Amino acid sequence: MDAMTALPLVFDAPRRGLPPRHLADLSAADRRAAVAELGEKPFRARQLSHHYFARLTADPAAMTDIPAAARERLAEALLPPLLAPVRHVACDGGATRKTLWRAHDGTLLESVLMRYPDRATVCISSQAGCGMACPFCATGQGGLRRNLSTAEIVDQVRTAAAAMRDGALPGGPGRLSNIVFMGMGEPLANYRRVVDAVHRICDRAPDGLGISQRSVTVSTVGLVPAIRKLAEENLQVRLAVSLHTPDDELRDTLVPVNTRWKVAEVLDAARYYADRTGRRVSVEYALIREVNDQPWRADLLGRVLRAHLGRLVHVNVIPLNPTPGSEWDASPKPVEHEFVRRVREQGVECTVRDTRGQEIAAACGQLAADN
Repeated sequence: MDAMTALPLVFDAPRRGLPPRHLADLSAADRRAAVAELGEKPFRARQLSHHYFARLTADPAAMTDIPAAARERLAEALLPPLLAPVRHVACDGGATRKTLWRAHDGTLLESVLMRYPDRATVCISSQAGCGMACPFCATGQGGLRRNLSTAEIVDQVRTAAAAMRDGALPGGPGRLSNIVFMGMGEPLANYRRVVDAVHRICDRAPDGLGISQRSVTVSTVGLVPAIRKLAEENLQVRLAVSLHTPDDELRDTLVPVNTRWKVAEVLDAARYYADRTGRRVSVEYALIREVNDQPWRADLLGRVLRAHLGRLVHVNVIPLNPTPGSEWDASPKPVEHEFVRRVREQGVECTVRDTRGQEIAAACGQLAADN
């Protein structure tokens, strides 16, 4: 089987294997209809939504404003258990916490909650595994198991918001402020559910969790039709493109989907997104020793980005995080500094990302959900 045959390029795969219907899968109107189907007054949908999205609980025992009999029936039908924590692993003095989750069917996935002095970010998964097959990424090397449902995606955010509220990380109670779709999976290969999840995350309570769209980042390796489709959704989320090299010859190897959509096509789609939304695009660049860190590639990266995106771009250089069995390593610091300098010299903003969670395999490219 060649690399392209193995790639799941259908953006909205069938629902096989996904969990039963959940409140967070449904729009506000669909929740009212679902409640009515159960023989309850439609306003019960708003009560149920208030508990899940505003109070951050799925425990029917806490929903005392709903009669007990109705509460159990509604919870059974619309709040089925989705994700059970298998374990938490922490580093950075507890400020970075990775959670291994088990879904209803035994599928394993991971999310990472990171607390900083001025914000708290959760890195969430949109798929269990990933089918993009990037050779430097542990998730991609493990292959794709299945898409996550909208509710499974949202529940990672809800539990992170509850953890921050309850002071589960050092520093006392706080607020979840940022969401990045940079965990397991290619978000735009699970397109419809990811877009629906963004609405549930960002709609005002009790219709959603009430987090600003501008605080949400959706990453992609470059599924061009899906980038253009996302631009038409009238969202204000930030787009992050995992580019990793500016030349097609190397990118065909590092990011196999590049054999379908070349660098210029990806960047043209990114420019379309920037023009439609007014949001600057992030370009992710994992710097790999003696693979993509040459000075001429830094110069080319700056020129290509300036030509396609002008000032509507920011480069995040990511020192390669080690993965089991990989022969590749991060570039030395002097090489990294020179790479950043040369990109900036071309008039493109470029910084090195603060890497969190490497010690617990929670950093970019390390999520593998090993039990």
